[in-house]
Order: sequence, then C-alpha cells, then structure tokens
Amino acid sequence: MANIKSQIKRNKQNEKRRVRNKAVRSELKTRTKQVVETIEADGDDLDEKARLAYKRIDKAAAKGVIHRNEAARRKSRLAKKVNAAKA
Repeated sequence: MANIKSQIKRNKQNEKRRVRNKAVRSELKTRTKQVVETIEADGDDLDEKARLAYKRIDKAAAKGVIHRNEAARRKSRLAKKVNAAKA
C-alpha cells in the first residue's frame, strides 16, 4: 500500500478509470455481439445496430479506452461481416 499522498490519489484515480473503462469495453463487446446475432438471425435492423456499434467504437477510441488502430480494426472486421451478410 502506498504511503505517499500523491500516490494514494493516483491509485484512487486509476481505480475509477479502470472501472469506467471496463464498462465501456463491456458495452463494445455487447454491441458487436448484437450485430453478429442479428446477422445470424437475418434481422432487418442490421444497419441500425451496426451504426450504434461503430458509434460506440469511435467514442471509446476518442476517450482513449482503446487505441485508434484497434478501433479501426474492430470497425473493419465488423464491416466485413455486415457487408457479407447483405450480399
């Protein structure tokens, strides 16, 4: 356990960020999963779910939760699946 005042504060900040980032990452997985499930079920609201997934990925990258290259990679992989389902 830290006994320096500034390090105690940093630990508190890091824990808050960790919990917040965990929630964002979880939502990313949920949105992606919803798109994949919609593809498998031949749902008609595929475009809307894909749009929401892209939006969440972009937000996470903007906030620094994930790296921008990771965001690009995730969006690319998702787009491939969506386009294959439409074709």
